[in-house]
Amino acid sequence: MVTITTMTAGTNLESLNRAEATVVQQPLKTNPAKSFPKSIPIYVPQIKPRFCQKNLESAITSIVKNPSFKSARWGILIKPIQEAKALYQFNPNLSLIPASNTKLLTTAAALRIYGKSNPEKLVSLRPLLTAVNRYSNNSKANSLLRRIGGQRAARNALDILGLHTTGYKQVDGSGLSRANRAKPSTLVSLLQGMYVGNLNKVNRSLENDLFYNSLAIAGVNGTLRNRFHNTLVKGRLYGKTGTLRGVRTLSGYLENTDYGTIAFSVMVNQPGQSGRRLISAIDRILLQTARVNRCD
Repeated sequence: MVTITTMTAGTNLESLNRAEATVVQQPLKTNPAKSFPKSIPIYVPQIKPRFCQKNLESAITSIVKNPSFKSARWGILIKPIQEAKALYQFNPNLSLIPASNTKLLTTAAALRIYGKSNPEKLVSLRPLLTAVNRYSNNSKANSLLRRIGGQRAARNALDILGLHTTGYKQVDGSGLSRANRAKPSTLVSLLQGMYVGNLNKVNRSLENDLFYNSLAIAGVNGTLRNRFHNTLVKGRLYGKTGTLRGVRTLSGYLENTDYGTIAFSVMVNQPGQSGRRLISAIDRILLQTARVNRCD
């Protein structure tokens, strides 16, 4: 009786020990999803670095000071229309060969003369202005200058815009002559006057609109149709190109997100230099200008 009980007890104890051992050795099952909180993704937007005026100055100066332009004569003025201070300037009062930028003088003078004496005929000038500024038609530019009375009549009209003869020399209407001269500061003054110039409380909006819309549009039409493609400048720059041997110029208006409409004139004279290289440098200057931010 005792033996049976002992055996039974021993057997039960051994089974219990095995059972306990089994329980101890069995790994604890856990649910990680319940043990730890699920991570929540947080979107952190990339902060685009500001491109301030001082950055613009460094960027443009590095272009014009490139060793390949050692013998070049640069004249640059970049100025927001509504502000007194320029964003960038480099020899703004240097008198240079403007090439077809001379056409800006011709068309601005024509608009002011017609606006005063024949305002009812202003709209009829649109096709001619477009041919002269957007497509740079030389014969029509010279014809237009003759039509308004020649250089003297043009000087008188431009004087009303605040352009003095010390700032330019015009010998034809087209800019084909290498005897033409203009300063970047003079062309920017013209551009500014033809954009917001309500001189003597006279409404010049039609004249200014005709002038602005006669210019070539970057990457879209005219002499700028093959430039600035796939850039933020496309469609936002209205300008007049200038081309002679060793001469490249571009003056006009550029829309900037922070500064609004910017009037600019970029001129370079460098005999013997590749025209393509000069154009590339001018385009890079304006691409940098398009991205400048107001940081003050």
